Amino acid sequence: MSHKILIVEDNLTNRTLIKDILTFYGHEIAVASGGQEGVSLAREIMPELILMDIQMPGMDGVTACGILKGDPATSRLKIIALTSFAMEGDRDKFLAIGFDGYLAKPINTRELPGQIMRWLEGGE
Repeated sequence: MSHKILIVEDNLTNRTLIKDILTFYGHEIAVASGGQEGVSLAREIMPELILMDIQMPGMDGVTACGILKGDPATSRLKIIALTSFAMEGDRDKFLAIGFDGYLAKPINTRELPGQIMRWLEGGE
């Protein structure tokens, strides 16, 4: 089953890697290279899941998540924090901010498809 997923990531290599894996598994992928573009695209396409990088120039992922979660039209979108911050407690911090999940970089390409499906099905 195809799902609409938005990848918001400023690093081209990471963006391409995630897109290629998820496309291989049959998902419909849209990409944005920054927070502002990600917010605009999310409002336009209403994806089932957003993978949101935290550290991006311009608008960061925390700000973009706050905008989307604060807007009644997009508040129900599932947004997963995509970050190289992998310290103890970071997962809880991102969930408390409003993210629906947390994915640490570097991404485990073998586990990614299963993680995506769990989030799409409502789990973590």
